[in-house]
Amino acid sequence: QVQLVESGGGLVQPGGSLRLACTASGVIFSRYAMGWYRQAPGKQRELVATITMVGLTNYVDSVKGRFTISRDNAKNTVYLQMNSLDAEDTAVYYCNGRHSYISTREYWGQGTQVTVSS
Repeated sequence: QVQLVESGGGLVQPGGSLRLACTASGVIFSRYAMGWYRQAPGKQRELVATITMVGLTNYVDSVKGRFTISRDNAKNTVYLQMNSLDAEDTAVYYCNGRHSYISTREYWGQGTQVTVSS
């Protein structure tokens, strides 16, 4: 059974930082490209950042220079370090994993809430 479990969300003040983690089980993690998406109330889910199986990263323009995605294959975990947070970053953040060679093998976590507010 494949599971992606996110953690690390919460309430933070503007300008603050959070680190999200997503731990996978039931997959060969090193073969998966991993990503973080977010969905704010009333908006569509959007891609935030991705990291390939070899560590290449990509970010949506609005988070470049503030967010960093990384992975630890030994721990089956992908991270999203979020700095300089502002209210526009408030959303439910979802972890995504997609097999690098078999695109139909794609999985989602349950989501973790990030709220940026004073």
